[in-house]
Amino acid sequence: MIHIIGAGLAGSEAAWQLASRGHEVLISEMRPRWTTPAHTTDRAAEMVCSNSFKSDDPDSATGILKAELRRMDSLILRCAEATRVPAGNSLAVDREAFSQMVTTELKTHPRIHWEEAQVDCPDLTVPTILATGPLTSEPLAAWLAGLTGNDNLHFYDAIAPIVERDSIDMGIAWMAARYDKGGPDFINCPMDKVQYERFLDALLAAERVPLHEVDTPYFEACLPIEVMADRGRETLRHGPMKPVGLDDPRTGRWPHAVIQLRQDTLAGEHFNLVGFQTRLKWGAQKEVFRLIPGLEAAEFVRFGSIHRNTYIQAPRMLDATLAVKSIANLWIAGQLSGVEGYLESAAGGLAAAFAVDRAAQGQFTQPFPQETVLGSLLHYLAHASSKDFGPTNAMLGLLPPLPEGLLDLRGLKRAGGTRAVKSAKGKAHRERALLALDQHLQALGGAR
Repeated sequence: MIHIIGAGLAGSEAAWQLASRGHEVLISEMRPRWTTPAHTTDRAAEMVCSNSFKSDDPDSATGILKAELRRMDSLILRCAEATRVPAGNSLAVDREAFSQMVTTELKTHPRIHWEEAQVDCPDLTVPTILATGPLTSEPLAAWLAGLTGNDNLHFYDAIAPIVERDSIDMGIAWMAARYDKGGPDFINCPMDKVQYERFLDALLAAERVPLHEVDTPYFEACLPIEVMADRGRETLRHGPMKPVGLDDPRTGRWPHAVIQLRQDTLAGEHFNLVGFQTRLKWGAQKEVFRLIPGLEAAEFVRFGSIHRNTYIQAPRMLDATLAVKSIANLWIAGQLSGVEGYLESAAGGLAAAFAVDRAAQGQFTQPFPQETVLGSLLHYLAHASSKDFGPTNAMLGLLPPLPEGLLDLRGLKRAGGTRAVKSAKGKAHRERALLALDQHLQALGGAR
């Protein structure tokens, strides 16, 4: 029996992969009896702060990672694509339908056994994958810290509010994607300079939920909207309220600032405010966000909130297969391992499953090639500097450089500028990654 603790995206992917390879798997999930500050259901793979699996651009880091996951028959990616909602050039899902589909796949699998339990001290006489995510319970986090001799690190993460589609004034807002890339899937609420300054003043003055641990840092990639505003009056216009590439049909020009909303459910009745994660008090959220043109009568399905996330010092603790160094039978996957993002978490669960499968058969575990996006991400976790380590997304910059002379960079730049160079590099990384993955799977005897 292989034990997986946590039925988030990483744990769900790992369980399904291992069961599909013939292993008996036990999933221990503490919800709903023991809940978290962010979750609301008892289902697997509940997405709490976004419904997006990021860009579908085939030559981006996330596009290549998706291609790698498809090659390995990822459960999470298959369910995401089956429950996708319009989101321009990104893969976003109906969160309810997605979570339900993953849960059904797991609970109907004959080799997967599901128990509702809070595990505080795992039995490491059996292979164990710890995939409890960034909201790992305090007793389990303390057990892990004691076992490894390292303190866990913490950072605050925030959730964006969701509003009812019918409460948005489409006489002011309009549907479009930035630069018309992909379908017109985002609702855009424009602001002129006066409206922006009024909104900013209200945002900065609004009452915030106090932090319980004031020394805990925020994660820079998911800052609360008000914290971004604290950094300068133009910060939001260069971040989540960036108007670039969005022509207001009423003026034909870019507004001074834009708030984008992305569909949150397949039926299209709920939209979330993109990049508007917040720790404002709920009453303040109503007052401030209803200053946004088009949202004056917004009905909130969910208010934004903030919670503390936990991740480990991966460079000290993990190797590139996500195995805990010097601790037999223990792997850590998902956001607890130090990756950031739903797609990256699912990919980590898949990688851990491959490693556990090999170990259970008494075979040597091999990291994924660094030429793959998955392999480069796990290599970074294992070898980054521990001094300033923080949660990490999949990025092309983590991949080894392309061979010198492979691309005619000067010719590409003359013909199409930096965009042509970037596109060509992305295509070359994609081709190399998929070739390296195929060779790796063949070497493992795992091609499917």
